[in-house]
Amino acid sequence: MSEIKRILIIEDEPDIVRGLTDALEFEGFAVRSSSNGEDGLDTAREFNPDCVLLDLMLPDQNGYAVCEALRAEDPVMPIVMLTAKTQESDKIRGFEVGADDYVTKPFSVAELIARINAIFRRQERMAMHEDSFQIGTWTVDSRKHTMARGRSVQRLTFYELELLKLLRERAEQPVSRDQILEKIWGVEPTATNRTVDNFVAKLRRKLEEDQKNPRHILTVYGFGYKLVP
Repeated sequence: MSEIKRILIIEDEPDIVRGLTDALEFEGFAVRSSSNGEDGLDTAREFNPDCVLLDLMLPDQNGYAVCEALRAEDPVMPIVMLTAKTQESDKIRGFEVGADDYVTKPFSVAELIARINAIFRRQERMAMHEDSFQIGTWTVDSRKHTMARGRSVQRLTFYELELLKLLRERAEQPVSRDQILEKIWGVEPTATNRTVDNFVAKLRRKLEEDQKNPRHILTVYGFGYKLVP
């Protein structure tokens, strides 16, 4: 029997919390909720959730700060932001502080649950792959979600590691932004979606000695990216 997945909802709107709790529990998840950021962080430490649904607008602090705090303590746990904000800049900031997905209110509960299940399936597939691989002088450890070189160790989030693994599977071959979005995030490509570019920029900051002249993650202009191990 598979282990029951734990979901933490950090949201201050009671109606949304009740609706999500009922739907998630019906799907077999164990659910806890918090109505503000401080309590949410405390609950996350005690509950040890497998995924966090995080509202961006909380009464005591914004969701970006909570997301950064969660990510600092756990580089792997999926974080899905729930927000009424629709500006691309808001979404980009969410991804930059460590969010794995972004759902705009009002949202379909069925779609949200499908996204959560897709994240868990990707994690399971990733666990079946090889434990480590090399990119230049860096050793990427898939189980620890780290990238090490000598005494230097960089933590990798779930999607950073997934992106590296996808590019490595097709090393030396260009991979389009659309393919990356569909393969890793499971979303339809749009002209304004900068998710892939933002994650590439984050990886380059960790991987490349000279971000302006990268040696490993190269831009294929007008198309996407390729990895040179």
